[in-house]
Amino acid sequence: MARGGAEKAVRDRRGAERAGLARVAGSAEGGLPDLDRVIHERLRLGIVSALAVNEWLSFNELKQIVRTTDGNLSVHARRLEEASYVECHKSFEGRVPKTKFRLTATGRKALERYLRHMEALIRATRAR
Repeated sequence: MARGGAEKAVRDRRGAERAGLARVAGSAEGGLPDLDRVIHERLRLGIVSALAVNEWLSFNELKQIVRTTDGNLSVHARRLEEASYVECHKSFEGRVPKTKFRLTATGRKALERYLRHMEALIRATRAR
């Protein structure tokens, strides 16, 4: 009997911990919004972060910074562009195409919101 009571106490504590983190993560009971899924993806977070500290980055510079392939960078940059977080400028130098990116004001606000959310999650987790 004592063993069953101890196991139930552990299950109850784990459930309470999960419920507390759910509130922090933005459930109906919590106060924080859900994570921005556009930015939260690892490669897109890298792109937005790199652009946050550089006015413009070329396609090749950005590819080197986030260590990805041409195709991967294209897909993720397009997703950020569709969300109006990133602006893409295409031009030619002679016959060579040049693509460069910059973070928009909307993207900068979204990144700030995302960072505040992550900081709140960290504070809530460490408070436990």
